[in-house]
Amino acid sequence: MGDFKRFTSRSVINAIQENSKESRKEFLLDYFKKEAEKTSNITNYQFWRHDNKSIELWSNEVIQQKIDYIHNNPVEEGIVF
Repeated sequence: MGDFKRFTSRSVINAIQENSKESRKEFLLDYFKKEAEKTSNITNYQFWRHDNKSIELWSNEVIQQKIDYIHNNPVEEGIVF
């Protein structure tokens, strides 16, 4: 899990930094930086939460429920339309 989080967080941060068309670049990087300041062992950006709650995907219904949550959460939070 740690390797996955390290790899994906670095990839997403790099993608944000390198994309000149990203309109929310400053907002996102500032947000991740402020989150990192709350934790002593993070030096640059805090992308993932520290806690892990693994969820067993034991049926197609549960899988679809989690996919729907991932897709709809940014809309409900007002991050995207």
